[in-house]
Amino acid sequence: MQTAFTATIARVNGVALNAEDEAITEEELRQRACTELLRQAAQRDGLLSRHDPAPAAGAVSEAASQAIEAWLEKNLQIPEPTEEACRRHHAAHAAQYRPGERVRMRHILFAVTPGVDVRALRSRAEACLLDVRCHDGTGADAFDKSARELSNCPTGAQGGDLGWTRAEECAPEMARDIFGRAEIGVLPRLVHSRFGLHVVEVIEREAGTETPFEAVRGAVQHALRQQAWVTALRQCLQLLAAEAEVEGVTLDAAASPLVQ
Repeated sequence: MQTAFTATIARVNGVALNAEDEAITEEELRQRACTELLRQAAQRDGLLSRHDPAPAAGAVSEAASQAIEAWLEKNLQIPEPTEEACRRHHAAHAAQYRPGERVRMRHILFAVTPGVDVRALRSRAEACLLDVRCHDGTGADAFDKSARELSNCPTGAQGGDLGWTRAEECAPEMARDIFGRAEIGVLPRLVHSRFGLHVVEVIEREAGTETPFEAVRGAVQHALRQQAWVTALRQCLQLLAAEAEVEGVTLDAAASPLVQ
C-alpha cells in the first residue's frame, strides 16, 4: 500500500514527470520516469520524432507508445528457454501446474504501511507466531483471539478465516510459501507478501491434479520467457538511468516492477 503525496517536480533529462502540486505515489513517479527513459531512447534512435510532445500526467502519445514497443523489440535480447531450464522450473513450481489444489486456511496480517517501523512490526509478528504455535489447544482458540485483536485484514473480524483458497487467489509470493507443500497447522515461519507479514494456519489441504511436464510445456516456456523479458528490461532501464540526468525520483530496478 502506498500513500499519495504532493511531489516536487521530478525530471528525466530536463523533462518534467509531474506537476508541482500533483498528488502522486512514488511508484507512479518511478513508472513515469522509466517510461520517459524509454521514450527518449526511442527518440535518440530515430524511432520517434524529436517533436513528440512530453507526456501529460504520465500519458505518452500513441506514436511514443508504438516507438517504445519497437525500441524494446529491437534492443531486448531474450534467450529461448532450454529444455533443462523448463523442466527445472516445472519441478520447482509444481503447485502452479497442479490445477485444483486448494487450501483451507486463516491468517493474521501485520500490514506494512508507509512510515511503519518494520523492525518493530516484525517483532510483534514473531511474538504472535510464537504465541499461537505454543498454545496447548485448551481453552479459547488462541489463533482466533489473536486475529481479532491484532490482524490488519478485514478477515480478522472472522478470526482470520480465508476459507478454501486456490493459489491464483493469493498474492504470488504468498502462494509460493503455502501451496505445493504438505504442512498442516500453524506454519513455523512468517509468510511475506506485498501486504506485509502473515501468521498462517493451514487447516486442510486438497491436492490438485498432477499435470505431466509435456502437457504444460508451452505454459512453462511462456513463464520463463516472461521472466527473462522482465530481467532484460530492468537491466536495460538501469543502463538508461545511469546515462541520464534523473532528478526527484529514485529508480530501484531490482526491487520493483518498473514498467507495466
